[in-house]
Amino acid sequence: MNGFPKHGRRWASDTVPAGKTMSGSSSPVAELSTSATPSSVGAEEFVEVTLDIEDDDTIVLRSVEPATNLNMDAESVSGSTISGILAGESTPPSTKSRSPTIRRSSSSRLRQFSQELKAEAVAKARHFSQELKNELRRFSWSHGNAPRILSSAPHSTGHSGSVLDVSGHYEAAFAARARRKQQAQLNRTRSGAQKALKGLRFISSKTNGVDAWNEVQKNFEKLAKDGYLHRADFAQCIGMKDSKEFALELFDALSRRRRLKVDKICKEELYEYWSQITDQSFDSRLQIFFDMVDKNEDGRITEEEVKEIIMLSASANKLSRLKEQAEEYAALIMEELDPEALGYIELWQLETLLLQKDTYLSYSQALSYTSQALSQNLQGLRYKSPVQRMRTKLFYFLQDNWKRIWVLSLWTMALIGLFTWKFIQYKNKNAFKVMGYCLTTAKGAAETLKFNMAIILFPVCRNTITWLRSTRLAYIIPFDDNINFHKTIAAAIIVGVILHAGDHLACDFVRLERSSAAQYNLYLRDFGQTKPSYWDLVRGCEGVTGILLVILMAIAFTLATRWFRRSLIKLPKPFDRLTGFNAFWYSHHLFIIVYILLIIHSTKLYLVHKWYHKTTWMYIAVPVLLYAGERTLRFFRSGLYTVRLLKVAIYPGNVLTLQMSKPPQFRYKSGQYMFVQCPAVSPFEWHPFSITSAPGDDYLSIHIRQLGDWTQELKRVFSEACEAPVAGKSGLLRADETTRKSMPKLLIDGPYGAPAQDYQKYDVLLLVGLGIGATPFISILKDLLNNIVKKEEQEEMVSDLYPVPNLESPEGHKVSTKLKKLLKTTNAYFYWVTREQGSFDWFKGVMNEVAELDQRGVIEMHNYLTSVYEEGDARSALITMVQALNHAKNGVDIVSGTRVRTHFARPNWKKVFSKLGSKHPNARIGVFYCGAPILAKELSKLCNEYNQRGATKFEFHKEHF
Repeated sequence: MNGFPKHGRRWASDTVPAGKTMSGSSSPVAELSTSATPSSVGAEEFVEVTLDIEDDDTIVLRSVEPATNLNMDAESVSGSTISGILAGESTPPSTKSRSPTIRRSSSSRLRQFSQELKAEAVAKARHFSQELKNELRRFSWSHGNAPRILSSAPHSTGHSGSVLDVSGHYEAAFAARARRKQQAQLNRTRSGAQKALKGLRFISSKTNGVDAWNEVQKNFEKLAKDGYLHRADFAQCIGMKDSKEFALELFDALSRRRRLKVDKICKEELYEYWSQITDQSFDSRLQIFFDMVDKNEDGRITEEEVKEIIMLSASANKLSRLKEQAEEYAALIMEELDPEALGYIELWQLETLLLQKDTYLSYSQALSYTSQALSQNLQGLRYKSPVQRMRTKLFYFLQDNWKRIWVLSLWTMALIGLFTWKFIQYKNKNAFKVMGYCLTTAKGAAETLKFNMAIILFPVCRNTITWLRSTRLAYIIPFDDNINFHKTIAAAIIVGVILHAGDHLACDFVRLERSSAAQYNLYLRDFGQTKPSYWDLVRGCEGVTGILLVILMAIAFTLATRWFRRSLIKLPKPFDRLTGFNAFWYSHHLFIIVYILLIIHSTKLYLVHKWYHKTTWMYIAVPVLLYAGERTLRFFRSGLYTVRLLKVAIYPGNVLTLQMSKPPQFRYKSGQYMFVQCPAVSPFEWHPFSITSAPGDDYLSIHIRQLGDWTQELKRVFSEACEAPVAGKSGLLRADETTRKSMPKLLIDGPYGAPAQDYQKYDVLLLVGLGIGATPFISILKDLLNNIVKKEEQEEMVSDLYPVPNLESPEGHKVSTKLKKLLKTTNAYFYWVTREQGSFDWFKGVMNEVAELDQRGVIEMHNYLTSVYEEGDARSALITMVQALNHAKNGVDIVSGTRVRTHFARPNWKKVFSKLGSKHPNARIGVFYCGAPILAKELSKLCNEYNQRGATKFEFHKEHF
């Protein structure tokens, strides 16, 4: 099996033999029906034979087919049929006919082999003659000339001119195709083509050959029955479980190559199949792909066969809409590859389309960018000593995190100071002589608890933080990390509770109970006239409130963890209600009871009796009042912001779009978010959603994806109010002004600040959204587009007022300053990564609008669909070709339906950062991200890495709600 012969690549031919001309007095069909004698055969007629010489000195006959341009003795090919076929015609595309393998000894049976070869050549030629007749008749009918040609075949008089025209048409078509084929052969040797030839893989390039075959063998052992692998299990065996239909077509194509039609194969045959599909030769893989399409093995692909393979590829890549338009795209391919209108394409034409893909898509970047990126990378790779590397890393770490560091340092020092102060204070009390350091530790932890219970409310005072963002404090305080700081304080509270409650229950109360009467009377009279027992202390007001505080805090903290909040833990009913956002939201509102119990607990202290020494209320008074004021403001403001729904649409991917009227008092910035409440779902719950409309729009819009119980119920409520989709409009269900009277009531509150709202202070933007995480950036793109249009209008107005502008004059300087303030951002790069094709419907209008109005190329958009196999995979090869061709000809992407091109698989983020760093040297680039935390870590790491390589400054921001 290792000696499986390698076949040379053979090109199908449409060329016209030199010196051959088509008769002007008869049609090609008439020519074919004439029986010629051997004497009429020119010396050029021949058949092409493909032989393989094996290592064991045997000859393998692979194929016999008619060919031209070889001097051949007429006696060596007997039979009038061959000469009748080949005499004087333009050679049509040769039909690939593979005969059964014939093995002979090359030394003793060559003469016998020659005789058999002659007989087989005659049979093949006859078969070829009949096929060619049928094909030319079909071709003539398809071009509307069949009646005229066929009727003129017996008598040439009266129709010689028309037949000559048809003959000339054939000759011109075949000659044009021959020239294109010759050019394609030349293009194939160019360096630019070699890169494209690395594609068309059936097995992922990430897999190791030996390891992959070992895995296939294991699968064979599991799936084989009686030593044979059935056709239905082939996909799972070779690792194409998710592309079963494609794998079955591949199985059939490989079987046809061996002249077999089987439903099962043995292990040796499986290895032969595996060797072919993992062959490193591009020619071999291209031939297999061609054979998958060419099911009748005639060496030609018709439009119907192209349509079938497009539908197969669309199914393998979960592109349902592409299947519906397969006929249209098949016609597009035929139009491009078959300009002669012969009705079929060949192997070399399919390869030409693959080679031209990169030309259509223009993937390659400018040479200057590449050289700049290389020099920038080399700058970061220069040798540095370990001390220098550590110093550099520390410098950039401090540069990126100095705001967080000083805030956390200040907070930590405050905790240490409070703990130390209370520790020393209680060390000087009489009770310390009995209870020891357990008392001082518990009281020190209690003081930190007071402080943390106070400041934990500040990060969630959203209105206050939104206002502070617009002040100079934003330069020194990282307001983007408010939720992270809230979580950090919560962790410190847990530590404080463990120290305070643990020391009291496990140490202080035990030592007090074990103290002698003399010790109690001398040091512990603050606990009462009589010494209390352990259970008296636990049952007291201090003990009960303290234990309740611990229980409520434990519930709130547990249900706030991501495992419960995001329903990552699956609990049996009825405990499943403890997971999800609702459980988190309601449990967090236990804080009202917690603060009441905290005040009661702090007023019943054993060792403190004067009211002004009971300082808990002093810590929490201002934060509680501020937070209460925020909630009151939200309550009244939500009633003030009355909105009416203008449009509702439910898109693929379970995304609900709500478009509503904008209240006059509602002013916001791009990137901000607002809270939404639907009383029909819950009269208490408010949920945050990014605003997807631009500040300049006269409406508000949000996009809500079904991710939890509340959003699921919201979608159900609006689905019942919607009407069936209207033909020609996107969305499964929709409603507009005509049906708004039946719409559920909606309350809004906001806007609230978010990291993306400060995008205007950056020279360049890199916006990265995963799935529904694209929502905060849609508003930014629309706002940028509006600013671009305004800037162009103002520039036109300035050019009309000042035909020869003088920037040195006060007026010119004022105009220039105004234009710079209007649009400081010079470029924006939007990367949207999603798993579903239907997701592109969410913002199709925005993407088309940006592509149409952004004539200066300020905004560059990139869509990535991860459900499609990576470019170069055979399962997506034809889709990539169609996509490139359609985008080049019509300017529309076949996947998204927009003017924005869709890439497959995931972006190479290192290349993205390298390109931006080289294209925008010395620029300040804001990297904004909304999506899963795992990519946030990668992007943040790349920002730090590329900050150390060059003068370009990357600043990373992640959305938090």
